[in-house]
Amino acid sequence: MHQKNFTFHSALPKADEQDGFIDLDRLMAVVTRRIRTILAGVVLFVALAVAYILTAPSSYTSATQILLDETMTKYAEDQPPAASSQQADMEIASAVEILKSNEMALRVVDAAGLLNNDAILNPPQSPVALIKSGVKLIASAFKPAKPPLTPEEAREAQRQQIAATLQDALKVERVTRSSVVSVSFDSTDPQLAAKVTAAYADAYLTDQLNANFDATERASVWLQERLNDLRQRSQQASLDVEKYKADNGLTQTGGELMSEQQISDLNKQLIIAQADTASASARYNQYKSIIDQGPDNAVKNATISSSQTDNTVLQDLKTRYLQVQKREQDVTQNFGADHPQAVALKAEREDITRQIYQELQQLTASYKNEFDVAQSRAVSLRESIEGVVGKNSEANKSLVHLNELNQKATALKTLYESYLSRYEEASQQRSFPIAKARVISAAGVPTAPSAPKKTLVLALSIVLGLMAGGAFAALQEFRDRYFRVEGDVRAALGLKFLGYLPLLGQRAFDKKKGRKRKAGVAPATAEDAENGVAFERIMRVSVEAPRSIFAETLRNAKLASDVMLQGRADRVIGVVSALPGEGKSTTAANFAALLASSGKRTLLIDADLRNPGLSRMLKTPPQTGLIEAVLGEVPWASAVRVDPRTKLAILPVVLRDHLLHTSELLSSQGMMNLMENARKMFDYVVVDLAPLAPVIDAKAFAPQVDAFLFVAEWGATPTNLVRDILEQEPQINSRILGVILNKTDMSELSRYSDFGGTERYRQKYTSYYTEEHPKEKIDA
Repeated sequence: MHQKNFTFHSALPKADEQDGFIDLDRLMAVVTRRIRTILAGVVLFVALAVAYILTAPSSYTSATQILLDETMTKYAEDQPPAASSQQADMEIASAVEILKSNEMALRVVDAAGLLNNDAILNPPQSPVALIKSGVKLIASAFKPAKPPLTPEEAREAQRQQIAATLQDALKVERVTRSSVVSVSFDSTDPQLAAKVTAAYADAYLTDQLNANFDATERASVWLQERLNDLRQRSQQASLDVEKYKADNGLTQTGGELMSEQQISDLNKQLIIAQADTASASARYNQYKSIIDQGPDNAVKNATISSSQTDNTVLQDLKTRYLQVQKREQDVTQNFGADHPQAVALKAEREDITRQIYQELQQLTASYKNEFDVAQSRAVSLRESIEGVVGKNSEANKSLVHLNELNQKATALKTLYESYLSRYEEASQQRSFPIAKARVISAAGVPTAPSAPKKTLVLALSIVLGLMAGGAFAALQEFRDRYFRVEGDVRAALGLKFLGYLPLLGQRAFDKKKGRKRKAGVAPATAEDAENGVAFERIMRVSVEAPRSIFAETLRNAKLASDVMLQGRADRVIGVVSALPGEGKSTTAANFAALLASSGKRTLLIDADLRNPGLSRMLKTPPQTGLIEAVLGEVPWASAVRVDPRTKLAILPVVLRDHLLHTSELLSSQGMMNLMENARKMFDYVVVDLAPLAPVIDAKAFAPQVDAFLFVAEWGATPTNLVRDILEQEPQINSRILGVILNKTDMSELSRYSDFGGTERYRQKYTSYYTEEHPKEKIDA
């Protein structure tokens, strides 16, 4: 449908409310709308790809594979511990960089004899390469001339150039996660590709052998020098040890100094002597304490075990003393203490007591002598130890330095033996020229070109074409910030959409002529008249084609005014636009004609005083008009022109060059009086006002308008411009009935609509509309 019925609120959610992530319908609509741009990009890139395939020289690729195998030297040398995955990766990466190096390329140049190879020096070039060569040649012409090179320098420069060419055409990469390195070379000559690839493999294996031999040779020479030095230093260190021992008297037996052995022996003897002294002291003190008690107490209280003494005399005396004492006690108890036998036994007991005491005194003196001897021996041993210790401390100080000399001699000997072992290993490895790599796939002569890959190039060109076309289409879509469909009106302005006004005229004829008419507002020409669009009929399209899309849209505008201005007997409707040339005058004339043909008393006023396009549509130029009526020069009714067919009253404008303040004229009291009189005589007053953007005439006249129709040109009026203008003029924005999109290309309209939009079903409404002239036969 091409116009919207006037409604207040819609209960249906907006499309952007239904899908907040990606609006697939809008995306598909954009793709459909810009499909020609996208296809043009694809066609362009495919054409470039075909041109490239036809002009690019064929390239051949030969490849070989090299296995880095550490186990190949297992019979020639001791195997190191298994390398970690990180170390293995580092070794393979090092091998790849060696193959890519300039030194390796120079070896291949020399080994394969490529110094004068014409296939490398002057290969066939593609058009792109020729262009680059031409640019370099032109650029070199502006560089200062270099001095001529000697033959040797020229040969070396050519050698370096060929090596650089080999490096550019060489491809070295690791095969997945294995220890295999793939080497491939591209050339326009298949024989040369195989030759260079094989030369690279041989050069790498030779480089490994040479590197191992050179490293071993350098290690052997260096180890030999170090061995000679270590041998001399080790011998000198051993001599220093022996000389120091002799100078300091550091005689050792069993790994110890003599003085240390003496101290050990004396310490043992001192321990024994101290034990003997303690034992003698204990016995002496025990007997001395007994003697100190006196004879009687000594005999009565002393308790001496037989283990402490082996004196039989003392034991016998003790036994006799006990026997006599017992007999004395028995006699005394039986006969009394004065009995002669008791007295005799007492005297005998006292005599035995004296003998025992004397014997104890002799034992005490004996133990005293033993204690003195033991104590003297301990003192003597302690003095001997102190003397030996004094001598040993000096020896220990010397021994510290001796240990240092021994450690130095031992370390030099161990280091010498280690270097000698390494020297023997290095000497042994020089006799085993085995590389840690081998070729597992020899380089063959390629039978088919590897480049250009036609399928890949075409597929890539299609993808790039889609990307480029899509990018350009996206740029076009981004720049297309104009009113296209009713959704643009609602989204940008939030206003009601009243419908589309199609382009006026025979579009098919214009396409055949190779031109596109923007609107039916231009002055009529003889060609227009010949093709059925008479100049004066532009104002009556809605009347002459009442069943057209054009007329239906204006009827929707009338319905909107009836709803919004319901209850008002007289209605002033202003027709405005944002920019000049959007067809507002044509819209105003046809809208007024539609109102007049429906039986309404309608006055059409041309209020665009600076560019009165409506007045220019009149077949006969007016002599008087709005300006004269407002200024009071003529009655306003005498300036009104009436269309005899539609009975539409028209108040035109006669343009005056000296008229400067048009806005003041439209807001003057004379204009207010004129509008007041017009309201009394007419049901509708349609005013064609100046555009809002360039002048302020419409803003000045706005207080006298009940409602506005806003006209925007389809695909030409920027949405941001209209939104900004209406936001700055709320007194106009609040009274807009709706928006009409004029000069709509109805054949292109469906391309800008989303899937499901009303514009996509335009063909289904053709039975309700017709563009035929009313005088012609129209099928019911």
